[in-house]
Amino acid sequence: MQLLKSLFILLVLVSVSNLQAQEEKRFKIHTVAFYNLENLFDTINDPEKYDEASPIMEIKANRSEIYKKKIKNMARVVANIGSDKANNSPAIIGVCEIENRQVLEDLVNDPLLLGKDYGIIHFDGPDRRSIDVALLYQKDLFQPINESSHELVIYDDLTRKRVYTRDQLLVSGKLDGDLIHVLVNHWPSRSGGEARSRPKRVAAAKLNKRLIDSLQSKDPYAKIFTMGDLNDDPTNDSVKDVLKAKKDKEDVPLKGIYNPFEKMFTEKGYGTTAYRDAWSLFDQIMMTKPLLEDDYSSYRFWKAGIYNKAYLSNKRGRYEGYPFRSFADGGFTGGFSDHFPVYVYLIKEVK
Repeated sequence: MQLLKSLFILLVLVSVSNLQAQEEKRFKIHTVAFYNLENLFDTINDPEKYDEASPIMEIKANRSEIYKKKIKNMARVVANIGSDKANNSPAIIGVCEIENRQVLEDLVNDPLLLGKDYGIIHFDGPDRRSIDVALLYQKDLFQPINESSHELVIYDDLTRKRVYTRDQLLVSGKLDGDLIHVLVNHWPSRSGGEARSRPKRVAAAKLNKRLIDSLQSKDPYAKIFTMGDLNDDPTNDSVKDVLKAKKDKEDVPLKGIYNPFEKMFTEKGYGTTAYRDAWSLFDQIMMTKPLLEDDYSSYRFWKAGIYNKAYLSNKRGRYEGYPFRSFADGGFTGGFSDHFPVYVYLIKEVK
């Protein structure tokens, strides 16, 4: 039964018009996504980590019920991302703000996701609060080949003490036979102000660029995604000057990077998180040029989006329209996350 279901998922077809040939073609479609899960922590105090500072540990009553509801909320969102077109949850999804592997196991074993048979790639990182990044993937659709975690070494500009922050996760594998590489990021926050904290995110971007360069030195045509909560917008130095990401596909050189979210931010005013009545688009998925080619005999980029369905937003009050976060004012709101997820669709022609 599972095999039949997997074959059905794999053969989901999408019809799009070929504008040049004016003929209808059929395509397989998969979703690649990223989601900040907003403090997905368990209820167990780990004496080796500063997890007691997480919102759920600061709540004195009903932690177990809150945790179950938080897991169910996260599962609902993951199950729905990209389903409008792909008729499936994401083939691959990067996540951040998770405490450990156990919370991910609880997530993928929720009834809404159990049938998708998600695998987990996670490394324990050095972040003081135990905030990590990870990758989830449907085992029938993606087969990992290599996985590695890369440490970001940065220092406080005043104390010169080491700042322990999130590692960058690199996973290489085959999506329905196509070799792709995925970098999952959660760059340093804007604590202390954007200007003061900027060098930390520039350092994160430089590490990211080195990892991309390393992959491209082995294969200039490598299909690479870099995704995450960057705590920077598409127009900030880390993205524009270090990664040199382009907003227009035609401007991307062979080893360059395309950012489909820049135009959403600069021309449409879209965002994934809001603060003091201003939107930021911190959550992004960028990709290298080989994913932009017109030859659809292998997977190529089709379109990008922000998953901001109505149920993920506050309905009223001071924060109407903002992402409906899980934790606020020392309690659990029943909400989801303070970030909207982002996604891209990949398509491949079916002869």
